[in-house]
Amino acid sequence: MPAHFPALSFDAGVAYPEVNDLRKALDAADWPAVRAVFADRDPATRTLLVGAAGDQDGTEPLLRRAYDDDPTDALTGTLLGNCLIRTGWRIRSAARAQYVSRSQFDQFHEYLRRAEQVLIDVTARHEDDPAAWTQRITLARGLELGQNEARRRYDRLARHHPHHLPAQASLLQQLCPKWSGDWDRMFGFARECAQAAPAGAPNAALIAEAHLERWLDVDTERERAAYLRSTPVVDEIMQAGQRSVLHPDHVDRGDWVWVRSTFALMFSLTEQWTAAASQFTALGNLGTEYPWTYVDGAEGFTQYRAKAYAKGGQS
Repeated sequence: MPAHFPALSFDAGVAYPEVNDLRKALDAADWPAVRAVFADRDPATRTLLVGAAGDQDGTEPLLRRAYDDDPTDALTGTLLGNCLIRTGWRIRSAARAQYVSRSQFDQFHEYLRRAEQVLIDVTARHEDDPAAWTQRITLARGLELGQNEARRRYDRLARHHPHHLPAQASLLQQLCPKWSGDWDRMFGFARECAQAAPAGAPNAALIAEAHLERWLDVDTERERAAYLRSTPVVDEIMQAGQRSVLHPDHVDRGDWVWVRSTFALMFSLTEQWTAAASQFTALGNLGTEYPWTYVDGAEGFTQYRAKAYAKGGQS
């Protein structure tokens, strides 16, 4: 175990230099520079960058001007649509529905409806755009359009990009009971995606995420502990890791920090310490707010990392 760790960061700009390039371009309202950041990116990275743009405040005027200049362009529409979605979700907040005011809900839905109109046009003109369809899956959840519509949108994307993990992760949330789904559909979809993807691909992270969601829904600490000790759960999480991040053909791409963070947490919760240590080693000083927010954020990351190295060794 190292004597000293570098400062932990959940900032995407630390993990992905292109995110910092995008932030600078947006801050400067330099649309050509924004376009340059997206040039020749693979689908997963493109979707990651769209999300990073949406996290930045004050970008709507620039994106609106770019969209008005060329409403047929896929990038401008996708970025504007995502900006509207993120703005709406910030107004709604992450609170449970009973703690969100009617005014908040009205503004939230208004922003989402505006985003939907923009993104409908994008996907009509560019039906193979993975980032735009990913946003439309998120919209289906926010606008409460139902399970069938969310799956329809995913299936449209999957015709062109059958293993697009960001879209699969978005649909997985829709399939959870908290969004009117059920556990059988959620697990069925996660397993379907993991099995269909090539060995070494990151998609089996969906199985780890599915077990995280199921664990979080268990009522008592005793039942939670029993769930994590269950042999089928422990074995399935390890098998998912062996198919993805532990596979010799695995290469970190796109949302790799989230993928490894999810496995680091679930290997830790199921006390598979050697596998957990290997993920913490790969992560170094990097992590993501989700899923660590469920276990006290940076403090939870640090505690589980120390335990993994103590019990499982550093890989």
